[in-house]
Amino acid sequence: MSWTGYKVHLTETCDEQQAHLITHVMTTPAHQSDVDQTEPIHAALKAKELLPSEHIVDAGYVDSSLVLTSRQHYGVELVGPMRPNGSWQAKIAGGYSLDQFTINWKTKRVTCPQGKKSKSWTPTQDAWGNAVVYIKFSRTDCRLCPCRPSCTRRKTEPRSLTIRPQAEHQALESYRQQQQTADWKTRYNRRAGIEGTLSQGVNAFGLRRSRYMSLAKTHLQHVLTGAAMNVVRIVAWLQGQPHAKTQGSWFAALAPTKSG
Repeated sequence: MSWTGYKVHLTETCDEQQAHLITHVMTTPAHQSDVDQTEPIHAALKAKELLPSEHIVDAGYVDSSLVLTSRQHYGVELVGPMRPNGSWQAKIAGGYSLDQFTINWKTKRVTCPQGKKSKSWTPTQDAWGNAVVYIKFSRTDCRLCPCRPSCTRRKTEPRSLTIRPQAEHQALESYRQQQQTADWKTRYNRRAGIEGTLSQGVNAFGLRRSRYMSLAKTHLQHVLTGAAMNVVRIVAWLQGQPHAKTQGSWFAALAPTKSG
């Protein structure tokens, strides 16, 4: 039910024609969320003049605000899957999810799929301190709406929406659309290499077991492990060994192949 110990975050290069080397190692207490480490990692890479133009990350390291700040403050394009809309309306056929509402940012009004306009527009913060806008519709409009079961499960209260500020909201919607394309999926497939790096660190270098007490000593171990992995990779590269292919699961290997 809880995390104990430490967590290591590795950053590595992934150029196809170059050796894949670890450029940064960060160690944190295990309970700290991944999304809070993205900006510190970029700051550390900038200090070492190792910032990439494109940073491919796991879903835990990306959100709409980080997409914007990474580009604005560091010139880095953050590439990672945005979490899908988790509302129940988005999961049922005919549900009135957020993407079916029309937002007018100038007038600060939102129009529902039935053509009714919102009643209030309130800038506020969510439980994590992020800036959001709370939108509420008219009680009368919602109570008399024939499509109410597809819109809200509240018995008497009207439909309400919580959205990010304009730049973040538009970035979120844009990325959700992009990540459905074949081109985006091909780009993101390059991230599979870091899973191989973690496997190498665990199985060949004992990365999962901390030999010392305290965060500082564990971080030193992680840095030395990263350096050792780089030495092994440089030697392999100089010897002409090609990059290893990403391994698939035994279950995936059972899938039938297309006949010619």
